[in-house]
Amino acid sequence: MSKVHLPRFIPLAFFLMAAFVVPVGNAQAQDVGASIATARGDVQLDSEVNAPRIPVTEETDRRRARNYPEQPPTIPHKINGYQLDKNGNQCLACHARSRVEESGAPMISVTHFMDRDGQPLATVSPRRYFCNQCHVVQERVPPLMKNNFVDIDSLFAISKSQ
Repeated sequence: MSKVHLPRFIPLAFFLMAAFVVPVGNAQAQDVGASIATARGDVQLDSEVNAPRIPVTEETDRRRARNYPEQPPTIPHKINGYQLDKNGNQCLACHARSRVEESGAPMISVTHFMDRDGQPLATVSPRRYFCNQCHVVQERVPPLMKNNFVDIDSLFAISKSQ
């Protein structure tokens, strides 16, 4: 039977692991207090709270302003119960090119009829078929956190005034 010779650095590696890795496992989580804003507010992670009420969906025909170029418009009505899967897209019942005159709904953007290379298609691109991967229902809710977002038009106005 031959002896296995371990390199000389192996004991040093075990020493370094014991010195640096093991103490990390015993460290306590740092209390960040109010320095990090969360959607939970002041509620600790190990506490439970009552779920908030289901918000009211805006039901208007008014198109909302957008804050930046190419921002997807929000959905101004409820979509509960809409079929939106590989077997059907109920949004197209009103927003398809062939249905907008009858429904009065805006037609989906021409960008939805392009493939990934920008080539036009006769029908909605499979990449754009599932509307709610980009478009969301607008609900009347207060912001979860303070937001100081400034839209592009306001930025231009500020830069012109300076």
